[in-house]
Amino acid sequence: MKVIFLEDVRGKGKRGQVKEVPDGYARNFLIKGGKAQLATPQSISQLQAQQKAEEKIAANEKAEAKQIKEKLEADETVVAIKSKAGSDSRLFGSVPSKQIVTALADQYGIKIDKRKLNLPEPIKTLGYTNVPVKLYNGVNAKIRVHITAE
Repeated sequence: MKVIFLEDVRGKGKRGQVKEVPDGYARNFLIKGGKAQLATPQSISQLQAQQKAEEKIAANEKAEAKQIKEKLEADETVVAIKSKAGSDSRLFGSVPSKQIVTALADQYGIKIDKRKLNLPEPIKTLGYTNVPVKLYNGVNAKIRVHITAE
């Protein structure tokens, strides 16, 4: 029996895949559990339309991520943050990713989720720091952050 998987089933198939499975397994486990549906010509064409729509959405997200990358990596884009520091150019405290994202939104109007910043530990020194950002799968950028003393 041919079925369309509605969700990933370990060892059998992935979501959106059309596959031939034994009749009993399909009826008693996959279809009854809502993990798959019977592959009729109508459901196959509906699946293809859904996959095209998902590809279009993914392409739009990737294009948007590339535009944000261009803005972030422009020469004039430097996120300036003021913080209290000692005489040896070490900060009292640190600058976490949330503060960088907030400053970026305030100064340039670019909103990024703080979890996309690849900052292993908060910044603890004055000066320039390059912070890598994963905007989309395969689209990475760097934010230049300048920490100055108050």
